[in-house]
Amino acid sequence: MSSPRIISGTAKGLRLKSVPGNSTRPITDRVKEALFNILGNDIQNATFLDLFGGTGSVGIEALSRGAASACFIEKNRSAFQILKYNLSYCNVEQKAQAIMGDAFSFLQKKQATGFDYIFIAPPQYMGLWEKALHLVDKNISILSNDGWVIVQIHPVENKTIDLVHLELFDTRSYGSTLLIFYQRCLGDLPYG
Repeated sequence: MSSPRIISGTAKGLRLKSVPGNSTRPITDRVKEALFNILGNDIQNATFLDLFGGTGSVGIEALSRGAASACFIEKNRSAFQILKYNLSYCNVEQKAQAIMGDAFSFLQKKQATGFDYIFIAPPQYMGLWEKALHLVDKNISILSNDGWVIVQIHPVENKTIDLVHLELFDTRSYGSTLLIFYQRCLGDLPYG
């Protein structure tokens, strides 16, 4: 796979440094472009959490397209160094917060405000996406009232997840990649 690139916005055309090995789950340009076509102009001034940051490709794309801020969580030291490099290379580090740490610990902390988008794309076939989704559901204040949780997995990993505060509202398939979209349950919203 070639190194990921930024598709649109202020960093358009820049190729990111890749993380060697299989410690990250890279997104293809085709899937990333489809994702941001779905998000459309709603990404403008949004807050974005790239939960398993890797190269930072998705969060940097969000910043390049006008997101107000992006927070990246990455546990792997070498991936974190590449993430920091890519943020600087794309000149978006002033709107980014990069945290070297455990995604699950981060999800359990109280946040000042909820994120508009939470992107979950952990290493494959380990059930990590389910654990992350359950933690978002448990600590729902991490998601803004009209926010979305977006999960990127391989189709064979897909299963129905019992959630209290989140509901699945869309699924998109792109070959060996599945994007699953969740939002807060209607009854969970203030004045809902």
